[in-house]
Amino acid sequence: MAILKVTNLTKNYGKHEVLKGINLLLEEPGIYALIGPNGSGKTTLFNTISNLLKPTSGEIEVLGKKNTDASIFYEVSFLKDNRVLYEYLSGYDHLTFIQSAQKLPKERVDEVIKKMQIGHYVHKKVGDYSLGMKQSLLIAMAMLNKPKLMILDEPLNGLDPTSVIKVRYLLKELTENGTTILISSHTLSEIDLITDNIMFLKDGRIVEEKIEIANDNIYAINVETTDNLEKILEGFEYKIEDNLLKVNLHEKDIFELLTKLHENQIKYLDISKVKRGTEDRYMEMFPEEIAKIRQQ
Repeated sequence: MAILKVTNLTKNYGKHEVLKGINLLLEEPGIYALIGPNGSGKTTLFNTISNLLKPTSGEIEVLGKKNTDASIFYEVSFLKDNRVLYEYLSGYDHLTFIQSAQKLPKERVDEVIKKMQIGHYVHKKVGDYSLGMKQSLLIAMAMLNKPKLMILDEPLNGLDPTSVIKVRYLLKELTENGTTILISSHTLSEIDLITDNIMFLKDGRIVEEKIEIANDNIYAINVETTDNLEKILEGFEYKIEDNLLKVNLHEKDIFELLTKLHENQIKYLDISKVKRGTEDRYMEMFPEEIAKIRQQ
């Protein structure tokens, strides 16, 4: 049984097509990150999966059921932004409301409060919370029903470094206990620390990366000199930063490159494989967004 299956999903607002035939299949528990710039359709996709928006066309199944089946939300949670919170109610009020609606044991509320370490303010009105406090409450609400699928839209927004680390360990722990997490975040360096399962949403579609990027075949070679390197590296894809040579090649071709360097009397100090981070991959996937930054 698929945890999440999205088939040919489209969503239009009038003549504007936001989602253009999304196909997504999650079959194994894990953490899956959906990355894209603002306006790419991430929140629209999450809202549609969660049946908060009706799709223009396509089908969505969650845990083997149509996403319109309300019973799935006993096993699914969706963290939206803090606009869903009621400022005149306490955090405890929010948690006990969910506990009652989901028919959960009352002690589950105390378990989550302790887990998220929000006990020192949970009885205060949400209107007095900082952004980080609100975000921690939202995460507590999302994990209350021990969901099999948790959808998190920018869960790290407003969190201080300690809270970010806490959430990172929490998400990994949830996954180890069988929860599948679909997360979006603009904190790309943090995404690298929690998952290698990265999907990019571009122009309304989930797109595949170029094969050389996806394979992470980037090696860094610290050379004593860069003289004549252009001629030696003909046929290779590479970049030179000071005396650091970054070259894209398969492991079986490393010996050929090192032989060429030796034959041309270019000494190298060390060689290491470079893990291509999500930020690097984002820059490759969305060059138009990077161009906007450089024009500012």
